[in-house]
Amino acid sequence: MSPRPAPAHPLRALAATAAAGALLLTASPGWAAPDDGPVEAGIVVERVDGLAEDFMNGVDVSSVLSLEESGVTFRDTAGRPADLFDVLADADVTWVRVRVWNDPFDARDRGYGGGNVDVDRAVEIGRRATAAGLRVLVDLHYSDFWADPAKQQSPKAWEGLPLDERVAAVGEFTATSLQAFADAGVDVGMVQVGNETNNGVAGVTGWDAMAQVLAAGGAAVRAVLPDALVAVHFTNPETPGRYAGYARELAARGVDYDVFASSYYPFWHGSPDNLTRVLRDVATTYGKRVVVAETSWAYTLEDGDGHGNTIDQPAEATAYPVSVQGQATAVRDVIAAVAAVGDAGLGVFYWEPAWLPVGPPDALQANAALWERDGSGWATSAAGEYDPEDAGEWYGGSSWDNQALFTHDGTPLESLQVFRYARTGAVAPRAVVSVEQVRVTVRDGEPVELPATVAVTYNDGSVEQDPVTWSGAVGWIRGPGEYTVRGTTAAGRAVTATVVVTATNLLRNPGFEDDDLAPWSITWENAQVREGVDAPEGARAVNFWDDAPYALRVAQTVTGVPAGTYTASATGHGSLEGGTGGVALTVTTAAGTRSAGLPLAGWQQERTAVLDDVVVGADGVVTVAVAGDLPAAAWGWVDAFVLTPAAVGVDVSRTALDDAVARAAAVDRDAWTPASLADLDAAVEVAQVVLAGSRATQADVDGATALVAAVLDGLVPRAAGPTPAPTTPAPTASAPTTGAPPAAGPGTAAAAPGVRPVADRLSATGATAAPLLLVAAGLLLAGAAGVHLARRRRAVPRA
Repeated sequence: MSPRPAPAHPLRALAATAAAGALLLTASPGWAAPDDGPVEAGIVVERVDGLAEDFMNGVDVSSVLSLEESGVTFRDTAGRPADLFDVLADADVTWVRVRVWNDPFDARDRGYGGGNVDVDRAVEIGRRATAAGLRVLVDLHYSDFWADPAKQQSPKAWEGLPLDERVAAVGEFTATSLQAFADAGVDVGMVQVGNETNNGVAGVTGWDAMAQVLAAGGAAVRAVLPDALVAVHFTNPETPGRYAGYARELAARGVDYDVFASSYYPFWHGSPDNLTRVLRDVATTYGKRVVVAETSWAYTLEDGDGHGNTIDQPAEATAYPVSVQGQATAVRDVIAAVAAVGDAGLGVFYWEPAWLPVGPPDALQANAALWERDGSGWATSAAGEYDPEDAGEWYGGSSWDNQALFTHDGTPLESLQVFRYARTGAVAPRAVVSVEQVRVTVRDGEPVELPATVAVTYNDGSVEQDPVTWSGAVGWIRGPGEYTVRGTTAAGRAVTATVVVTATNLLRNPGFEDDDLAPWSITWENAQVREGVDAPEGARAVNFWDDAPYALRVAQTVTGVPAGTYTASATGHGSLEGGTGGVALTVTTAAGTRSAGLPLAGWQQERTAVLDDVVVGADGVVTVAVAGDLPAAAWGWVDAFVLTPAAVGVDVSRTALDDAVARAAAVDRDAWTPASLADLDAAVEVAQVVLAGSRATQADVDGATALVAAVLDGLVPRAAGPTPAPTTPAPTASAPTTGAPPAAGPGTAAAAPGVRPVADRLSATGATAAPLLLVAAGLLLAGAAGVHLARRRRAVPRA
């Protein structure tokens, strides 16, 4: 795994959703379970029947030394400082996995990060694990930094070596490294030769060369540690036929290994049932044992250290609730999936459950100094010399702290006990663990219809539909953009809806989701429309690859396009695998051909190429394409083609509304009544929707400004204590006289009893309130949670 944040927004503000639920710490010890029933606990875990006594309960804690050097403290279940390995052993963890990089340091001895785990540091981790009674899986990357399907770079010392010398170097490095573990008395029970080697290993690609590298590594394991299992490691089990194909290629070349290891992250890699099927196929067909070498799930979407997380959006984590309960259920299901393979299913390893923040998000500068000094983040600036396109651009802290099995202060979450609970089962009082957070996508001009109910998930796995009332802010939506609308369920639970209004797309089947591919011209020799989680958008995309140099072209010609100015875009990701070449977005009209490069920056490192101001003439003909010349073994996915009329700029000033929202954010919420704060939250929600609107008029902006100002002016102080000083002077902006929001549709919230209507307050200021009366009732959500004030995206820039 290479734990990068989403590259387009490396430090974006992250909001926790109501779905995250409360943090559940471990229950009081008392682990002896009755033979005939589950233990009482704070979470629910269904027992996995038939688990082997030696089933591997594993974790990867390769960053631990750097974290400790940065001052991170781990604690036991009582909150007392404790050694991490003792805490893991007490939770029934039985194995520790540790990655090994050849030389993760630059010429000035500055570490690349991610724990700076060279052989010496990996041996120290292994020694501590052994002292705690844990066995060790050694994960040899055969690189100087992160290795994954998109990156299998040669170690610096092996750069330029011919294949035979490189194979010899692999054998020598493997033997020398493992001897260091043996000399230190580390109990090594398994060795991975390569990490996620889908597309290469040790800087080589192609099965003939890869097989020689893997065989050399395996032979060295046999020579130094004859009792240790030899594992090969791949990912993407969700792709049909992938694992069967890999196992077939290895068998055809006589590669000697014992264990076929898989990464499995429920965010990307399909269902647990499919995981069982593909691993069972390898086990039965080729007589191999199988293991999940990496898995995880998020317990929150909050950022812990000021560096963006790999998973930070509700839409990215839908397989399970984002909560401690959801985390435990996810791991339990992976354990069950591997156990269902039968005797060949060896175990499961959770990836980096202890990669905690070195400091809070508001201490970003201090955190960055520790990441650089100790390598406790995923990458340091020094790594840019080795990995310039990824680490060189996005270096920083932990993008994994929200997937840890510990709170930010180092106390175990109860989800750490899932390895124990999977054997015994665990029960807890029925409780809500998540409330569905709604996402609705509509085309520009279509009505926005929000659901009448939302799904409420409980810790026992049951799901109930709860009626929801939405605020009237939906009536202020203007044009393409992303908007947040609040609601409250019948049981009083807060819920949000993300409304995405997309621009008109003149291309047919632009995301390849339909079976009708007739509108597209594709070089089918080396490109196919495939399903898979690697699709940048939706379920399908064009996937391209060839083992020889090749030309790619994915194109569509549209006729009858009205003359005017347009914007075109396409999204993709992939890798040139060390070769030269590339692809670009091109648009051809009567005015000529324009192009914009579409970088293949790595696996899941999505980039979007955009061409603005595309001029279409009277003939109405446009051809949009992604095309280019690519080297052998280059691969990628391209998707989400768009051809849309260029946005018409709306000349409005948002300064006053920005200022009003800022004043609202500065309000001391302890000084005012809950009812008046609910009014304020509702008014700010409207302001946020207006600010996000790509076609909001000056009348919309002025109306929202007056609304927020009026509510600020009318805040009601709590009874106790002196009356606070006024927050803001009376507003001078006029409410809109044109472009007033339409009346909210069915489902709009009504004013709560006893809450003074916002429109009445507008009348008291002397502003024109009539246009706002249409939505005033929908603005009131008494007792609702605080509004999300940090706007993610603004479609129209500030005046």
